Amino acid sequence: MRGYLLKKFVQALITVFIVIIMNFFLFRIMPGDPIRVLIRNPRISSEALERVREQFGLNENRLVQFWIYLRDLFSGDLGVSFNYRQPVLDVIMERVPATLLLIGTATVLSIIIGVILGVILAWKRGTRLDITGLSISLILYSMPTFWVAIIMVMIFAVYWQIFPLGGMGMPGVFHTTLWSELLSRLRYLFLPTVTFALILIGEYVLIMRSSLLEVMREDYMLTARAKGVSNRNLLRKHALPNAMLPVVTLIAINLGFIVGGAIQIETVFSWPGLGRLMYSALTNRDYPVLQGLFLFVTVAVVGANFCADILYRYLDPRVKS
Repeated sequence: MRGYLLKKFVQALITVFIVIIMNFFLFRIMPGDPIRVLIRNPRISSEALERVREQFGLNENRLVQFWIYLRDLFSGDLGVSFNYRQPVLDVIMERVPATLLLIGTATVLSIIIGVILGVILAWKRGTRLDITGLSISLILYSMPTFWVAIIMVMIFAVYWQIFPLGGMGMPGVFHTTLWSELLSRLRYLFLPTVTFALILIGEYVLIMRSSLLEVMREDYMLTARAKGVSNRNLLRKHALPNAMLPVVTLIAINLGFIVGGAIQIETVFSWPGLGRLMYSALTNRDYPVLQGLFLFVTVAVVGANFCADILYRYLDPRVKS
């Protein structure tokens, strides 16, 4: 077990280091000058432009910049944002709670609902319920995230005016009680969370249904059924543990795609999280913030896959052997 964990940990470190290298050079080969985007003054003199470049360390060649970036990174310094003029770590950490609240709530909801619906549809295979659920799941899975978000805003915020258009709360409003503040937060959180969960639910339903159907065709399931094991025990003790393996993998892999979806959801709903920060940093060529965000996402995805590898050893006896 210790050798297995050490091997996976070293692989994770190598993956993160390769991404750090790509992360640095990828943004510097993008078209456009970040300093001109930052200053927004076409009449600025070349001397003033050079002084700003020196201020942000962009006058050095790329290898020197990379060495300085690595040195600062290993000392916990992600640099200073071109746009916000603040340490990148502070800018990112300010947005983390908002994204965790949105993504965490939507992901937990979608996993619970998707797995339960997938089990029900697999158990009722071939019935009208299965066909209807399968069709709805395919539709949800195939719809673009930004399109669903815009439709939800138009229906529930513009026409029916049940929920606010966006943001995390009404600016300048003071809540007299904790209960009224909580209700207000939930009202702003509801629409983006449901939109995000709808996108993810379809995928979890499809994977869980097909995985469970495949497991139910295995010989050991027929043997257990022939021994007189009840349907409930057959599903709970034999089918579900094996059918959960692809779902665990999907959850770990999905973390990277979830961040991509968060950019669209947070932009449409004006949610002040990491996704909106990434969009803003990309349009402003804010290299330090982009590097910090990509590193943050990489560590999160690699960490999730590392946890999935450990979980796999407990779910699948074949991995242990």
